[in-house]
Amino acid sequence: MNKAAALSRAAALVILSAAAGAGSAAVQTPAAPRLEARSSDLLAVGMVHNDRMSIHLTRLIDNAPVRDAVITVVLRGVAYPTTAEADGSFTLQAKELSLPGAAAVEFQVAQAAAQETLKGTLQAAGGIGQPEDKNSARQLWWWVLNFAVCIGFLMLVSRRRKAAAAREKAAD
Repeated sequence: MNKAAALSRAAALVILSAAAGAGSAAVQTPAAPRLEARSSDLLAVGMVHNDRMSIHLTRLIDNAPVRDAVITVVLRGVAYPTTAEADGSFTLQAKELSLPGAAAVEFQVAQAAAQETLKGTLQAAGGIGQPEDKNSARQLWWWVLNFAVCIGFLMLVSRRRKAAAAREKAAD
């Protein structure tokens, strides 16, 4: 009975470690969509998190942040105003940012008397937060089933050997 209990404990540990390993692999999130747009003087970098975009606007000459600008973002044909943040970045919140697929983005930057337009393309991933491989759960359960069958077979062989040993001992 000790061997069977030890074998079942070992099987449970293997199954739990396989489940924990597959669970952590499925939780990994893809990188947030990133957008770069340039003009002759400016660089705008946008990072998208769900329906919110954080925009950093810098000068190409010295990579200094541009703080005294007003940015309007044109996304899928609709103009959205941005909000200036204390750290020098700009934020935009729009439901269209969470839509899957590519989208043309235009940053309209107004700074003092100058007006510049920066264009780029946003590649938004569909279903952010979902694992890329939808078969990972199926594969995990396939492995669990395989381990369970192997453990059951080993337990059956162990019991048959014990029964045969007991019969030989009784026959002697």
